[in-house]
Amino acid sequence: MSRPRIELLAPPFAGHLHPILAIGRALRDIADVEIVSTERAQDRIRAAGLSGIAVVPGADALLREIVDPPHAIGAHPLRLHAQFRRSLDLLDAFASALDTRYAHSRPDLLIADFTLPVAGPVAKRHRIPWWTSHPSPCVIEAPGGPPAYLGGWMPGTGRFGRIRDDLAARIVRGFKTSVHRLHRRRLSALGFSSLYRDDGSEAAYSNECILGLGLRELEFERAWPAALRFVGPMLWSPPDTGAALPDSDGGAHVLATLGTHLGFAKNDLAARLDSVAHAYPDIRLHFSDGRLDDGADATHRALQRHAWVDYPSWVPRMRAVLHHGGAGVMWECLRAGVPALVLPSDYDQFDHAARLEAAGVAVRLRHPREIGPALRRLLDGDHNLHADRFVDALRPGVAEAQLVQLVMTRLGL
Repeated sequence: MSRPRIELLAPPFAGHLHPILAIGRALRDIADVEIVSTERAQDRIRAAGLSGIAVVPGADALLREIVDPPHAIGAHPLRLHAQFRRSLDLLDAFASALDTRYAHSRPDLLIADFTLPVAGPVAKRHRIPWWTSHPSPCVIEAPGGPPAYLGGWMPGTGRFGRIRDDLAARIVRGFKTSVHRLHRRRLSALGFSSLYRDDGSEAAYSNECILGLGLRELEFERAWPAALRFVGPMLWSPPDTGAALPDSDGGAHVLATLGTHLGFAKNDLAARLDSVAHAYPDIRLHFSDGRLDDGADATHRALQRHAWVDYPSWVPRMRAVLHHGGAGVMWECLRAGVPALVLPSDYDQFDHAARLEAAGVAVRLRHPREIGPALRRLLDGDHNLHADRFVDALRPGVAEAQLVQLVMTRLGL
């Protein structure tokens, strides 16, 4: 009997592509797996030992402009709207490429990163089972807690707190609905005549299975969509890349990173870290630019600046990590039980920071000027963190086993 065929879809950015590659590696023993992305992703797909398909030639430059602008997007409605308008052109191109591909050959299962919602209507047209992969479950709309993208709210307490959360959720949903009305014709052509189904769930996500690549224990409790399955984070990093590990010289080595986006903030943070390193010479500070494809390492007084570091090998060697709340580095810190300072800059990072703070596994910072004193206290043990709280739940292989079982059940294997 022939093996089932599974296609996985993701944009080329590390926070979305790398979880999809981890999924592909977990499934390759039970199915023939192909990764559909852009040209820029192909080297990393091959490095993961998987087969890749490049679609939408020339999409990489436009994608970079959309997701990594020279300013924060935040909850700014005009910036969000402008970003959304530009995204529609690319989504249309992706949908056309997928329609052409599946007109002649259909996989047995399609799993798409949540940033490519057009996979759903395309799958429906070609009668392909479709699942959503979601590395940031905190942004999924669900009653019972604060909505995402509002700066990282904690859940409201008491009657007035619940009213606040409910009102905010209604405002967020109203804003999304207004944007949909403005672009009704284009969105309908893409297959989204409405943003929400009759049961209130978001039409951008699969109504069969949403793979929540996180821990339910870290999330604020809410009335999650029936399709959501928390399987745990899926982590992968390019092998044999990045800066060499620092020497074990007994110093307090600390890694700082803003991930692969947020170019507008990196030089400012590097300057701040340089001052911190000068003020605390016993701390060995390392700053990663998150640039896998280019760049060279540099030394600025006491600060070591690296183009790229490999989180799985670096994080366990650190006394502490300063990060932005991106999913990849967040999970690597929690898996290694390394205490962290979190300084969010944009997108879902504020919501991750709120959850880490509430769980007592990281210190949330509100301003870069807090870095030095907070880092000093963290290294001196003046904190109440339980950084190792989720180490057992994040053992390698646990998430992969749950994922494989779900897929085998779906495919009747």
